[in-house]
Amino acid sequence: MADGFEDKLAYFQAITGLDDPDLCTEILSAHNWDLELAISSFTSHAPPSSSDPPAVAAAAAAPAPTPAPAPPPGLAWKIVTLPFYVVSGGVHLVTGAVGLGFWIAGGVMSRTLGLLGLAAAPRGQEGDRLIPLSASAAEAADFVAAFERDYGGAAADSKPHFVPEGFMDALQRSQREYKLMFVYLHSSEHPDVPAFCEGCLCSPVVAAFVNENFVAWGGSIRREEGFKMSNSLKASRFPFCAIVMPSTNQRIVLLQQIEGPKSPEEMLTILQRVIEECAPSLVAARLDAEERRNNQQLREEQDAAYRAALEADQARERQTIEEEERLKREAEEAERKRKEEEEALERAAREAADKEAALARRRQEKAMSLGVEPDKGPDVTQVLVRFPTGERKERRFNSSATISALYDYVDSLECLKAENYTLVSNFPRVSYGPEKHSLTLKEAGLHPQASLFVEIHS
Repeated sequence: MADGFEDKLAYFQAITGLDDPDLCTEILSAHNWDLELAISSFTSHAPPSSSDPPAVAAAAAAPAPTPAPAPPPGLAWKIVTLPFYVVSGGVHLVTGAVGLGFWIAGGVMSRTLGLLGLAAAPRGQEGDRLIPLSASAAEAADFVAAFERDYGGAAADSKPHFVPEGFMDALQRSQREYKLMFVYLHSSEHPDVPAFCEGCLCSPVVAAFVNENFVAWGGSIRREEGFKMSNSLKASRFPFCAIVMPSTNQRIVLLQQIEGPKSPEEMLTILQRVIEECAPSLVAARLDAEERRNNQQLREEQDAAYRAALEADQARERQTIEEEERLKREAEEAERKRKEEEEALERAAREAADKEAALARRRQEKAMSLGVEPDKGPDVTQVLVRFPTGERKERRFNSSATISALYDYVDSLECLKAENYTLVSNFPRVSYGPEKHSLTLKEAGLHPQASLFVEIHS
């Protein structure tokens, strides 16, 4: 390494207090060995110290800090505030306090564009996806592909199943599945990393335990989100793993940090202890969520029952209205028919009255046309008329009177209401139809007396 790089590395270690030269080299390489940019990016996410930072010259001359004593066994339950880049899904590293406002605005804009599908897709993937991935998701997918490529010789169930999602999406997935989140930060240039990945992470027992009990997320510290998470979790040694769970206000709970090489047995012991200590809280969270789901389902069922009852009431109301309208229509139809029948009866009565009046006028006219009945004498014919009802009527006529006078006589009586009839004699049977109306009684052989029947035509 050139003298300039060594000076920058020493200066960066003195300012940041990091002991691991490989980690410092990774950070400086990620910033193209721009010392000011690397220090600004690192310190913008470091927690405030209890005292003011020392001067640069004094820091450079100060001896390396002594390592802190190992923490006692048990879960740390350390609250870590996530950088805004991880929460918002931004696409650029930020530098300096002046750029913080631009970082926040850029993160919000990038997240919005990512949700709308307008964020730029990673190079080489434009033809593979209809909807471009967000920057954090693309970075996670690249890490999963690289991990599969470098350590893909193991069986499918002998590798951690890292989710190809951004950190926040994976964290939300763990919350939905009521699991803890296993975080692995990958440093490809650290000498212990390949052996750790092959011998520990990809050992069947560790991989199976991680896949069953955790949501696994991995990231490279040479990439943006992985680098940010290494700063947030204060990764000082590699290989680096952590177990976290979601908290509130863009924070996570750091349950366990696992730094440096570990054997499969050591890793499994740590993971089992974390699961055992967190099991009550996970079970409580699951039960609480199930209770909320049950309450929500109960509310939905109650709402559905209310809507069904309301629809049934509305259906009954519509049926009642339709029945009332039907009865109203039937009543109106019956009233219309009643009025029509009354009008028909009134019309028939008027017609009958008119007809009766016409018959009365006709009888009167016929009776007047007959004149006075003549007295008995040699030129007088005695005529007896029998009606179908058995009634008999008798009258005298002049022998010179015509047959039509007999019809006028029958028409003048109230014994017969039929208009179509014929006068007939019995012995011998002779019908005196219209062709004989002009004959006189003497010419017709009815003088001096005759007996005739009224034969009604059907």
